[in-house]
Amino acid sequence: MDNDNLNVSHLAWCGLIALHTARRDGVATSPAQDNLFLTRWLATAEKQRRFPRELASDISWLLKEGRVKGLRADLPGKLDYLWRAGNGNLQGQNDLFRLQHALHAVKLTGWIYMVLAESEWRGRRQLRLSPSVSGIYLNRHALDAGFDEHGRQRIPLPARITGELYALDKLLQRSGWRREAARSADEHLHLLLADGFRAA
Repeated sequence: MDNDNLNVSHLAWCGLIALHTARRDGVATSPAQDNLFLTRWLATAEKQRRFPRELASDISWLLKEGRVKGLRADLPGKLDYLWRAGNGNLQGQNDLFRLQHALHAVKLTGWIYMVLAESEWRGRRQLRLSPSVSGIYLNRHALDAGFDEHGRQRIPLPARITGELYALDKLLQRSGWRREAARSADEHLHLLLADGFRAA
């Protein structure tokens, strides 16, 4: 683990502990108050330079998310993701948990994430995708069949993806997943694969 991950993980841990303390003390008693508390906490951390300079852009981004999006920013969720991704525990989880974690992170960045029924995946009622909207769309049947009872991947997971692939790849890699373009006429079709997964 590099120092950047350690620093981000430490920032996230401090924010989560501060929030836990505020909840225990009755200062934050609702999701809206959680967001307000963390926005103020981040503003104070930025003003007092409590964390290494390398984290200035991370703090600034989190602060902007909290101020602009309000409750939709889900600052506790973002901090939880940064903590899990940076502290090494995430890689010890099963494939399904790590995929869910990655997809949660994708949603936090503003992407659309949808699980589609078979009728929405193909045929006359297939969902039309807009290349200008960042989104990841999974097939419900493949998702249900894709993992064994221990959460290990059994089959490549098809996904239709629109948006900046590089940004998505970075989020997937943090959770121990990767994306490969599918051999298909559908330009949006990709396969999601857990690290270490080998198709039979």
